[in-house]
Amino acid sequence: MEIMWLEWAKKIQATAQIGLTYTKDPYDYERYEELRQLSIDILSSYTLIEKQQLKLTFANETGYATPKVDIRGVVFKNNNILLVREKLDGAWALPGGWADIGHSPTEVAVKEIKEESGFSVTPVRLLAVLDKKYHNHPPEPYHVYKFFIECKIVGGEAKTGLETSEVDFFDEHSIPELSQERNTLKQVKIMFDFLRDPEKKVILD
Repeated sequence: MEIMWLEWAKKIQATAQIGLTYTKDPYDYERYEELRQLSIDILSSYTLIEKQQLKLTFANETGYATPKVDIRGVVFKNNNILLVREKLDGAWALPGGWADIGHSPTEVAVKEIKEESGFSVTPVRLLAVLDKKYHNHPPEPYHVYKFFIECKIVGGEAKTGLETSEVDFFDEHSIPELSQERNTLKQVKIMFDFLRDPEKKVILD
């Protein structure tokens, strides 16, 4: 279960963002700004994220507050799973990233796999939609839904990208250190359940 202070801070931020979007009263606007500042103070006190970075992050969020969407591509080859090594933290993850405006979830998965691993793929099926707060990820300011989409290699070759330093396939019992911000070991092992059972139903939590 997610740390409660983090959940409260996110709710305060969402309330402030919605209020700033719709209020017409200058005094209410000032109060909502104070609420947003309170959420920033909480997050900066209990995470490693700098206060100025949080201010810039939240200042760019406008309109009705909604969860962000993280798309992860799941690719198997000879019963091994494709992982890429992130330059940012030196750990490994399923290729993927934030959903892009103007792209469908499958289009994002295909694009991210190509950019981060060098492989051309075609989407096969949706495996899971997971709420990040129910999994053991490090604290972060956003509420995030994670989409896991299985894809099949149709071309290309292993090649690193701007954000990755290595590309490799791993069996279920040899998973390297994972980038916990992006994927947990439990999540990667769940993907192998789909490999063993092609009829397994989509997981929703």
